[in-house]
Amino acid sequence: MSVAFTKEESAETAAETLLPDRPISPHANLVTEQGAKLLERQLAEARAAYEAAQSTEDVNEKRRLSAIPLRDIRYFSERLRTAQVQAAPSSADVVAFGNTVTFSRADGRVQTFRIVGEDEADPKAGSISFASPVARSLMGKAVGDVAGSGGNELEIIAIA
Repeated sequence: MSVAFTKEESAETAAETLLPDRPISPHANLVTEQGAKLLERQLAEARAAYEAAQSTEDVNEKRRLSAIPLRDIRYFSERLRTAQVQAAPSSADVVAFGNTVTFSRADGRVQTFRIVGEDEADPKAGSISFASPVARSLMGKAVGDVAGSGGNELEIIAIA
Protein backbone atom coordinates (compact mmCIF):
# COMPACT_ATOMS: atom_id res chain seq x y z
CA MET A 1 0.00 0.00 0.00
CA SER A 2 1.27 3.43 -0.88
CA VAL A 3 2.16 5.80 1.94
CA ALA A 4 -0.33 8.22 0.39
CA PHE A 5 -3.20 6.04 1.63
CA THR A 6 -2.05 5.68 5.23
CA LYS A 7 -1.82 7.98 8.19
CA GLU A 8 1.97 7.84 8.12
CA GLU A 9 3.71 11.15 8.58
CA SER A 10 6.31 10.35 5.93
CA ALA A 11 7.78 7.66 3.73
CA GLU A 12 10.62 7.41 6.26
CA THR A 13 8.16 6.47 9.04
CA ALA A 14 6.57 3.88 6.76
CA ALA A 15 9.96 2.35 5.97
CA GLU A 16 10.67 2.00 9.70
CA THR A 17 7.57 -0.17 10.09
CA LEU A 18 8.32 -2.52 7.19
CA LEU A 19 11.53 -4.19 8.24
CA PRO A 20 12.95 -6.97 6.07
CA ASP A 21 12.90 -10.45 7.59
CA ARG A 22 15.96 -11.65 9.44
CA PRO A 23 17.93 -14.00 7.17
CA ILE A 24 17.38 -17.72 7.73
CA SER A 25 20.48 -19.88 7.48
CA PRO A 26 20.63 -22.47 4.69
CA HIS A 27 22.08 -25.00 7.19
CA ALA A 28 19.97 -27.54 9.05
CA ASN A 29 18.56 -25.95 12.20
CA LEU A 30 20.30 -28.19 14.73
CA VAL A 31 19.84 -27.11 18.35
CA THR A 32 20.70 -28.41 21.78
CA GLU A 33 17.93 -28.76 24.35
CA GLN A 34 19.12 -25.47 25.87
CA GLY A 35 19.06 -23.93 22.39
CA ALA A 36 15.41 -24.91 21.91
CA LYS A 37 14.56 -23.32 25.26
CA LEU A 38 16.49 -20.20 24.25
CA LEU A 39 14.45 -19.93 21.03
CA GLU A 40 11.22 -20.33 23.01
CA ARG A 41 12.31 -17.62 25.45
CA GLN A 42 13.29 -15.25 22.63
CA LEU A 43 9.94 -15.82 20.93
CA ALA A 44 8.11 -15.10 24.20
CA GLU A 45 10.16 -11.90 24.66
CA ALA A 46 9.34 -10.75 21.12
CA ARG A 47 5.63 -11.42 21.71
CA ALA A 48 5.77 -9.49 25.01
CA ALA A 49 7.48 -6.55 23.28
CA TYR A 50 4.81 -6.59 20.57
CA GLU A 51 2.01 -6.64 23.17
CA ALA A 52 3.66 -3.75 25.02
CA ALA A 53 3.84 -1.76 21.78
CA GLN A 54 0.12 -2.25 21.22
CA SER A 55 -0.68 -0.14 24.30
CA THR A 56 0.82 2.93 22.61
CA GLU A 57 -1.86 5.44 21.57
CA ASP A 58 -0.09 7.11 18.66
CA VAL A 59 -0.56 5.00 15.51
CA ASN A 60 2.81 5.89 14.00
CA GLU A 61 4.65 5.22 17.25
CA LYS A 62 2.78 1.92 17.68
CA ARG A 63 3.86 0.82 14.19
CA ARG A 64 7.44 1.86 14.83
CA LEU A 65 7.58 0.06 18.18
CA SER A 66 5.93 -3.06 16.69
CA ALA A 67 8.28 -3.42 13.71
CA ILE A 68 11.19 -5.18 15.41
CA PRO A 69 9.05 -7.47 17.59
CA LEU A 70 6.97 -8.53 14.56
CA ARG A 71 10.11 -9.31 12.60
CA ASP A 72 11.52 -11.27 15.56
CA ILE A 73 8.25 -13.18 16.02
CA ARG A 74 8.42 -14.30 12.38
CA TYR A 75 12.07 -15.30 12.74
CA PHE A 76 11.84 -17.18 16.04
CA SER A 77 8.58 -18.89 15.02
CA GLU A 78 10.30 -20.25 11.92
CA ARG A 79 13.43 -21.27 13.83
CA LEU A 80 11.31 -23.13 16.39
CA ARG A 81 9.26 -24.78 13.64
CA THR A 82 12.38 -26.10 11.92
CA ALA A 83 14.44 -26.84 15.05
CA GLN A 84 15.98 -30.31 15.19
CA VAL A 85 16.82 -30.94 18.84
CA GLN A 86 19.97 -33.03 19.09
CA ALA A 87 20.54 -35.30 22.06
CA ALA A 88 23.65 -34.70 24.12
CA PRO A 89 26.58 -36.66 22.71
CA SER A 90 26.86 -40.12 24.26
CA SER A 91 30.60 -40.25 23.75
CA ALA A 92 33.63 -38.02 23.93
CA ASP A 93 35.69 -40.19 21.58
CA VAL A 94 35.30 -37.82 18.63
CA VAL A 95 34.11 -34.24 18.32
CA ALA A 96 30.37 -34.05 17.64
CA PHE A 97 27.52 -31.56 17.93
CA GLY A 98 27.08 -30.69 21.61
CA ASN A 99 30.62 -31.61 22.69
CA THR A 100 32.95 -29.18 24.39
CA VAL A 101 36.35 -29.33 22.73
CA THR A 102 39.66 -27.89 23.88
CA PHE A 103 42.33 -27.30 21.24
CA SER A 104 45.62 -25.52 20.84
CA ARG A 105 46.37 -23.25 17.94
CA ALA A 106 49.64 -23.06 16.03
CA ASP A 107 50.45 -19.80 17.85
CA GLY A 108 50.21 -21.55 21.25
CA ARG A 109 46.79 -20.27 22.31
CA VAL A 110 44.52 -22.84 23.95
CA GLN A 111 40.77 -22.40 23.49
CA THR A 112 37.68 -24.28 24.63
CA PHE A 113 34.32 -24.11 22.86
CA ARG A 114 31.07 -26.04 22.95
CA ILE A 115 29.68 -26.82 19.50
CA VAL A 116 26.03 -25.73 19.34
CA GLY A 117 23.32 -24.47 16.96
CA GLU A 118 23.64 -21.22 15.06
CA ASP A 119 21.13 -19.25 17.14
CA GLU A 120 22.74 -20.22 20.44
CA ALA A 121 26.38 -19.69 19.40
CA ASP A 122 28.22 -17.05 21.43
CA PRO A 123 32.02 -17.26 21.06
CA LYS A 124 32.58 -14.81 23.93
CA ALA A 125 30.61 -17.17 26.20
CA GLY A 126 32.45 -20.25 24.93
CA SER A 127 30.16 -21.66 22.24
CA ILE A 128 30.47 -21.76 18.46
CA SER A 129 28.10 -22.78 15.71
CA PHE A 130 28.43 -26.23 14.19
CA ALA A 131 28.40 -24.44 10.80
CA SER A 132 31.46 -22.31 11.62
CA PRO A 133 34.72 -23.16 9.82
CA VAL A 134 36.46 -24.06 13.11
CA ALA A 135 33.67 -26.44 14.21
CA ARG A 136 33.45 -28.03 10.75
CA SER A 137 37.20 -28.73 10.80
CA LEU A 138 36.99 -30.28 14.30
CA MET A 139 33.94 -32.51 13.76
CA GLY A 140 34.77 -36.21 13.67
CA LYS A 141 38.30 -35.73 15.01
CA ALA A 142 39.69 -37.32 18.20
CA VAL A 143 42.08 -36.15 20.93
CA GLY A 144 45.54 -35.73 19.42
CA ASP A 145 44.23 -35.15 15.90
CA VAL A 146 45.15 -31.99 14.02
CA ALA A 147 42.43 -30.13 12.16
CA GLY A 148 42.73 -27.26 9.72
CA SER A 149 45.72 -26.50 7.56
CA GLY A 150 48.73 -24.23 7.35
CA GLY A 151 48.85 -21.55 10.03
CA ASN A 152 45.33 -22.44 11.10
CA GLU A 153 46.13 -25.89 12.49
CA LEU A 154 44.27 -26.89 15.64
CA GLU A 155 45.39 -29.81 17.81
CA ILE A 156 42.61 -31.33 19.84
CA ILE A 157 43.59 -31.60 23.52
CA ALA A 158 40.32 -32.70 25.14
CA ILE A 159 36.71 -33.55 24.30
CA ALA A 160 33.92 -33.45 26.87
